[in-house]
Formats: sequence, C-alpha cells, structure tokens
Amino acid sequence: MPDIAGSRRHTAIVVGASVSGLFAAAVLADFADVTVIERDTLPAGPEARQGVPQAHHAHLVWSGGVRAFEELLPGFTDDVVARGGRLLHIMGDMVSRAPNEVWFRRFTSTWHHNLVCSRNLLDHVLRERVLRDPRISLDENAVVEGLVGDAGRVSGIRVRNGSGERTLCADLVVDASGRGSRAPGWLEELGLPRVTERQVDAGVAYATRLYRAPAATVGTFPIVNVQAVPSGAAPGRGGIILPVEDGRWMVTLSGTRGGEPTKDADAFLDFAGGLADPVIGDLIKGAEPLGGIVTTRSTANRRRYYEQMRSWPDGFAVLGDAIAGFNPVYGHGLTVAAQCAVALRTVLRSTAITAPGAARRIQRAAARPVAGAWDLAVAQDATYPGATDTPPTAVEKFLARYVDRAVTTGARNPTALGHLLDVMSLSRPATRLFAPAMLLAMAFGPKAPHLPGPPLSAAERENARL
Repeated sequence: MPDIAGSRRHTAIVVGASVSGLFAAAVLADFADVTVIERDTLPAGPEARQGVPQAHHAHLVWSGGVRAFEELLPGFTDDVVARGGRLLHIMGDMVSRAPNEVWFRRFTSTWHHNLVCSRNLLDHVLRERVLRDPRISLDENAVVEGLVGDAGRVSGIRVRNGSGERTLCADLVVDASGRGSRAPGWLEELGLPRVTERQVDAGVAYATRLYRAPAATVGTFPIVNVQAVPSGAAPGRGGIILPVEDGRWMVTLSGTRGGEPTKDADAFLDFAGGLADPVIGDLIKGAEPLGGIVTTRSTANRRRYYEQMRSWPDGFAVLGDAIAGFNPVYGHGLTVAAQCAVALRTVLRSTAITAPGAARRIQRAAARPVAGAWDLAVAQDATYPGATDTPPTAVEKFLARYVDRAVTTGARNPTALGHLLDVMSLSRPATRLFAPAMLLAMAFGPKAPHLPGPPLSAAERENARL
C-alpha cells in the first residue's frame, strides 16, 4: 500500500538529469524528497550539453511518448509548441519511404502524432518543468562512484565532486544515467552476478547539419524521411529532414558499415542525393547551411536484462537508456524514457517505496516498454551484416517478415496503417498487428497502387523551390 499520510517523508536519489532521470524525479516527488545527481553543468537555455552528444541529431516523440509526457507533466506538449515545436500528424504531415522501398500515402484518418522540435528545446522545457518543483534538488558536477549497501538492499550512493567523496543515503536509488550506465559493475561490487546483456549493432553512423528553411515552408512543411533498406548487398543509407523551431531544417543522414556519412560538406550533399530516392538532396542543395556537420557513431542497440536476475536488491532500480539503448533511427528512446517513468508511478501508487520487493516490481514494470521497442529495433537491425554474434531468433525473423508485410499494406490502406502505427508508436503491443481488422486488411482490404515517388503536394514543392 502507499505510504501513510503523516509518516516521515522518504528520500530518493536519481542518477542523471537525463530525460529518463527528470521524468523519474517528477514521479518520485509525489512519494519522496528527490535529489538528482548530474555529472555535467546543465545549460540555462535550450543549448547542447556534453553528456548528450545525440542531441545534435534528429529526434521524434511518437504518440505513445506524447501520451506518456502528458500523463506525467500535463501541458508539456503545449509548452514545447508555444516555443516553436510542432505536433505533426502521422502520416498527414509526413513524407516517408519505408525500408521495403514503398512510399506511405498521407492518410489523415489515424489519431497518431509526432512531437517535433530540437532535442535541446525539449530538454530545456523538461528541465524547467521538473526542476522548479521544491521537492526536487539538483546536485551538478557530481560523479557517482558506486552504491552503498549489500546484495539485499541499497541504502545510498558514493558520490565525488570537487570537494572529495561523500555518501548520500536514500530509501530508493534510481539509475537513469543512460547508455554509459555503470550499474552492472555497481551490482557486482555488492556481490550480485553479472547481468545478461545483448548487443545488436548495425554499424550505423549519423551526420547532421542545420539549414535555414525556405521562408514559405516555415510552420507548414512535412517531415521528409527516406529510410534505409536492410540488405546485405549494400550499406543501408537513409536520411530525414525535420522542420524544427526558429525556421530551421535539421537534416540527419545515416549509413551502416561501409556507407557512413562524413563531416565533408560536399560529401554530405552527395550522400543525401544518392539515397534510394534523391528528394532530401534535392530539397537541401539550394538551402543555406547553418553551421557545420556533426557526426556520431555510438548507435548500437544494447539491452541489459535486469528483470531476469534471480535476486535484486531492495532500494535500487534502473530506467530508460540505462536498461536499453536503441538505434536512434527508430525514434523510440524518448518514448521509452517516459513510459518507464509511467511504470514507476504505477508501481509506487500501490506499493510503498520502502516495501520489500518494491524495487524488483519497478524493474519488471520498466522492462515492458523496453521490450516493445527492443523487439521492433532488433527485428530490423539484426538483418544487417555483422550486426550481432547471436543470430536472430525464429521469433525475430518472423516478426521482421510480418512487419515488412504490414508496412506494405499500411502504405496504401488506412486501416492497416492505423494498426501499424499503434505498434510503431509504442501505443499498443505488437499483438495489435494480429488483430482481425489488420489480418483482413492484409488479406482482402482495399489496396491502392503504390506511389511512384514522394507524395509532396504541388504547393509544398513550390514553397521548397523544387
């Protein structure tokens, strides 16, 4: 049961002021006084920071994430939109070529949306909303060295800053420190076994450059997305134009081993024009670049199966990217971060923060949104040469083939598209793809001809100077 009103106020520590960490802190503040431990100095405005190199690249928040954001922080989406972000309809406000080389029709019958803005803006609005809560304090420029406690219960952390090392005690410690999480080693130091891990690395590298959007497109232009084709015959290459705040296009290009984009400006344009469809290259070849090109190579899917460990200490939980990091091309990291926080809140609403087994229940609840995103990412990435030493399972192979057929149907059938987006947006489990309406659409539904090219309207082409 929840803590009794009038009892002492519990304490919680969140490691990392990441998106996962800030959402977790927002949830925990209803149950405890929260301290967020952050190794960096957080910027005052919508600026990049050292600990989030991926912030330079395109980010999307899918419908499942938008819904979770609003559950956790009502009005958050409106705050982002008021500062220049956009809530775009999928597929009405999107021009997208699928990995199986078909263009989606721009159906408007689904309820799905993407929240679109720069990562810097999203992080800034989130920090403002969460850190103004008086129940939450921030300790910057502090590095966590390890956990305090034993294999049965974690009671705090050892933290180091410019003044030396000290111990902080808490009823619950949440690790939200991202891909670089040191939790596996911390748990081993307490006498627990090494957590099982799996990595699937398609070898994707990213390169991003900002452009000034043509004036006539600002506030109206769709997302333009050419997805990579997972084939052993050639590197998978893709790209996206994300219209973000301040009249800018964020252009992110990606390529797997042997076909990676670089920082060379001429090569960037050639790469964009050489995708399976040249539309992105055509759109940016006359646009004004704003700054240089930023590249990133740390994009592997990596999962730690904490929920499967035989024993788990009370007082400790791991959330978000610290459980699993995903290839950013799928845009699921932010959604999973928020859904993990929703799972945390659900557990704590029925279980006292100090109750025996509460931390294990949190860990198992957080594994559910992680698993949904993991299955979608791995089903595709495991098909790239050299992606994994462990061959795809029979289930993963089947899911990849089935999703490919679902995409083919959804590209030209609005009923199938709705079911597909329910799953791709992490709003519904993958079983949604096997619903009777989906099966009927795949077998007998109306199927318009596949589009011969990107479905940009005549006005959009004119405004973009195509």
